Amino acid sequence: MMLDIGKVKKIGLFASGVLFGTAGVKVLGSKDAKKFYINCLAAGLRAKDCVMTTATNIQENAEDILAEAKDESQAEESFKEEEAATAEA
Repeated sequence: MMLDIGKVKKIGLFASGVLFGTAGVKVLGSKDAKKFYINCLAAGLRAKDCVMTTATNIQENAEDILAEAKDESQAEESFKEEEAATAEA
């Protein structure tokens, strides 16, 4: 009984998949791969720290700007009130 080419291709693809899958599991579980994962994770944590520091600085600057704007607004209102009182007198 002969196998047609389609069945042979399917069997070959399945066998290749099993082979590469088995090799892939061994590669992903190796010591070198674990070192790579650790380095990637450490880089991600460093990036997170950098982003959080930048976000904190931006927030502090925004709070300072808002406080200065409120002070300036209050000073302007006080000046207008004094001007109005002087004009009435």
